[in-house]
Amino acid sequence: MLALPPLVICGIMGGWFPNGTMGFILSFQMVVFAFTGIELVGLTAGETEDPEKVIPMAINNIPLRIILFYVGSLAIIMSIYPWTAVNPSASPFVAVFTAVGITAAAGIVNFVVLTSAASATNSGIFSTGRMIYALAKRGHAPSSMRRLTHSSVPYQATIFSAAVLLITVVLNYVMPEAVFVMITSISTFCFIFIWAMMVICHLKYRKKNPELAAQSKFKMPLFPVMNYIILAFFVFILGILALNEDTRIALLFTPIWFVILFGPSTPCLIQMMKTLSVRNLSRWLV
Repeated sequence: MLALPPLVICGIMGGWFPNGTMGFILSFQMVVFAFTGIELVGLTAGETEDPEKVIPMAINNIPLRIILFYVGSLAIIMSIYPWTAVNPSASPFVAVFTAVGITAAAGIVNFVVLTSAASATNSGIFSTGRMIYALAKRGHAPSSMRRLTHSSVPYQATIFSAAVLLITVVLNYVMPEAVFVMITSISTFCFIFIWAMMVICHLKYRKKNPELAAQSKFKMPLFPVMNYIILAFFVFILGILALNEDTRIALLFTPIWFVILFGPSTPCLIQMMKTLSVRNLSRWLV
């Protein structure tokens, strides 16, 4: 099979966006969702011996890995298969591997996907467990969530986080066709809120503490213009969520979730966390 450069194939098969730009615009929601949890890089600053060296290195490696593993892999696929030959119901990676004679392509891709999903789940449990532990220390979560193991792992909070993840299993049985879009949309909105708060806090910190900011060895470029550009991009993503009917439902539901979190029902949530403590879960399981 003759491989052509992606730009050549693009020109042959109708140029850029032959079916319009709406599909490209709507894809931003999934792209943003793919970056959820990237703030874990900063969370690990408190658990590394040399954060001034490790954190900048980790952050600078992120765009390089994106170019290598995502953009690079797509460039290879589009050099072999034009977009009209890609079957949306099958993995393009499987098609490429099969074309070069690797018969176990489907098994290899499934193994990579499962290990990646397990890794993402592990990092999510890692972060939420420590966040719940921090909330418990400040009195915003049950005191039982402050319990640590001998190796300083907040096991109560970690097990509670894993138990909450089981809700997705139930939803997968109740609404299998819509659960993925709903969860990704809600997650995108929630993480945009989290990232926006980080950007705003960084903006205020730099303005109120210019002497401390000057001592930083790893500054945000183009401050403060970049902060406002990032916030404008978040507003753009929220507008995209409102365009699609499937994601619009999640966009309208998420503010209700914030009302539940910050409203009068907060004590009820804390009581629910106490009910779902490790001790009570063990009783139910037994």
